[in-house]
Amino acid sequence: MSGTTPAHPLHTMHTERYFEDFEIGEVFNNPSRTMTDAMFAAFQLASGDNHPIHYDVEYCRARGMPHMLAHGYQVAIQTAAGAGVFPHLVNESLMAFLEQSSRFLKPVFVGDTLYSSLTVSEMIPGRTTGVLVMKASVKNQRGEEVMDGEHRYLLRKRPADA
Repeated sequence: MSGTTPAHPLHTMHTERYFEDFEIGEVFNNPSRTMTDAMFAAFQLASGDNHPIHYDVEYCRARGMPHMLAHGYQVAIQTAAGAGVFPHLVNESLMAFLEQSSRFLKPVFVGDTLYSSLTVSEMIPGRTTGVLVMKASVKNQRGEEVMDGEHRYLLRKRPADA
């Protein structure tokens, strides 16, 4: 970020990367997460979503579900780039998180373990910046894809003096 103080050295975990340093097909995995009752309660509190399908086990069981159903956004946030290494690679080159899309393919319930990844799928160069397009994917413990989508990040290109 031009004119800003660089990240503190203790927060620098990796060598800085710029738009042109990425490659199509490069994968960034986030740590796995098992969806717990506490996560459901915290998400319900933060989102304000008060539909019983997200917090009432008996309501869900009466409708043929094994447990509470995760809210779509609760699944989508598993792809947050900040949960993995990506933001540490682009400390100074990241200008903006431009866009996010999601498709919910299968249900996620309490007790499911989710594995998310972002894969560089397209690189759209500009003069001094570029848009890094990443395919977002969330799979459950059975390897079933429960969500897919896309993220778009605006990154600086490497400065001439770097």
